Amino acid sequence: MPPAESDRACALSLFWDEGVTAYNFGPQHPMDPTRLALTMRLVEAFGLDRAPGVTRAAAPPAGESTLALVHRSEYIAAVRRAAADPTAVDLRHGLGTDDNPVFPAIHAASALIAGQSVAAAESVWRGSAPHAVNFAGGLHHAMPGRASGFCVYNDAALAVARLLELGAERVTYVDVDVHHGDGVQQAFWDDPRVLTVSLHEHPSTLFPQTGWATETGGEAAPGSAANLPLPAGTGDAGWLRAYHALVPELLAAFRPQVIVSQHGADTHVEDPLAHLAVTVDAQRAVAADLHRLAHELCGGRWVALGGGGYAVVDVVPRTWTHLVAIAAGQPLDPGTETPEPWRAEVFRQARRQAPLRMTDGVDPAFRDFHETGYDPADRLDQAILAARRAVFPQHGMLP
Repeated sequence: MPPAESDRACALSLFWDEGVTAYNFGPQHPMDPTRLALTMRLVEAFGLDRAPGVTRAAAPPAGESTLALVHRSEYIAAVRRAAADPTAVDLRHGLGTDDNPVFPAIHAASALIAGQSVAAAESVWRGSAPHAVNFAGGLHHAMPGRASGFCVYNDAALAVARLLELGAERVTYVDVDVHHGDGVQQAFWDDPRVLTVSLHEHPSTLFPQTGWATETGGEAAPGSAANLPLPAGTGDAGWLRAYHALVPELLAAFRPQVIVSQHGADTHVEDPLAHLAVTVDAQRAVAADLHRLAHELCGGRWVALGGGGYAVVDVVPRTWTHLVAIAAGQPLDPGTETPEPWRAEVFRQARRQAPLRMTDGVDPAFRDFHETGYDPADRLDQAILAARRAVFPQHGMLP
């Protein structure tokens, strides 16, 4: 049989600028830019940046007018002031906190990351390539007027806003980071053109304590937000069951013209900041399904971003390299060995032994919600049904 459209080699715009590694809150902060550099080195080691149909590009930093699509002018000015005085503390704008300490490149590096995501959105909408990836992006917690949760400028929201500015009428944002995609949801809370979907650890056990199933959009846009908070400890089978019980049906009903997705790797069992138990193999499976949905629902138009992820060596580079490979239509077999030159680079940069394979050795199987039915005694199924009951009727579907 001929390969499915989503399995064929795809044209991909891969956005990367070494300058994004200047997004650096300091040596003791979990958001270590080494994770970005090691991801790009692994992408290069596999030759994915040179694969057929892949264009490697670097975009300029987002300018004032672009940042203003989401952020208030006084906040942008505050970030600029903080860059000029890294000792400054501006709690009103969330700057100088433990989560968001100030550093000299805070504006320049944040604007550069945002510029890559906005350019990724432009390239997909204008037809330069059906897919675009900026794994340095996905800074989904930043609010219009303040930094939050390691995020200064919300490049994910800016990418969506730019798509709307270019004429998109229906954009779906899917966030599978372990933390709720609160900043993007907030930006489009009352905009019926945007559907935000977030799967995340339950807000009772994790920052930012939002993302309840009952959060389904503002008065002007009922049903524009969908949230599925997962019990702490949820592993591959539950995570995939939840994803497949919510995302494909909801996207099919909304009929997006483009999908923007955020692939935070901090759902992983080894992540030090959260409490889910997902593997690289399941993260890869969700990326592959979003690729499939992009082809089935919106002509392949897909903008994929990174996000959280604080297992800097063992998890993030493999997860996001799988993402790039899938977007390029060149998926890597999970059992593939990591290239020896990359392992040497890991030791040079991190003084750590690198993972030997692109898998955690797990078959990410799950029981399909539609086939096995709802178990009223199961906490995960309770969460799934709560999310479906909250938002499905607003899209004309039965829960």
